[in-house]
Amino acid sequence: MLHGIRTNPIIVGAYADGDGICPMLAAHRAGGRTSFISFARAWDRFAFRDARGSRARRATRRELLILRSHLEASLLEEEMPAIDLAAAVAEHRELRDRAASRPSIAPAIRPGDPDRSQELCRRPGSRWMRIVRNLDDYERTLALLERERDAHETALSCVE
Repeated sequence: MLHGIRTNPIIVGAYADGDGICPMLAAHRAGGRTSFISFARAWDRFAFRDARGSRARRATRRELLILRSHLEASLLEEEMPAIDLAAAVAEHRELRDRAASRPSIAPAIRPGDPDRSQELCRRPGSRWMRIVRNLDDYERTLALLERERDAHETALSCVE
């Protein structure tokens, strides 16, 4: 299906149309043999989630990016080794029991400003900066996020 959606114009709302083909037909033409009608229904439900009409149309760049991401993630999941859930639960319980048997450690004194969370938790708007402690850190974090967003958008525009 990945090869099919890369090499064909993809649509939603129909099997084939003058504008393109559905992802399942694209997969079929690329050599994949599948007949999961539930995928076709889910794909159309996803693409028409906000639309009133249901005429066939070309899939948007965002829809194709999401589809490709999910297909790649499913392939990675198949390559992952099997996880023994019972062993993971047993390990978690052992770690929890071991931590509970240790003597408790007094909470560390926080550096910087005094902890006013109990006093401020009842004031509306007091938690607008939960992630950062002051305005300077907030502005640095916001600038970093904007740079990452711009880099991501540039990378996406280069893909197409």
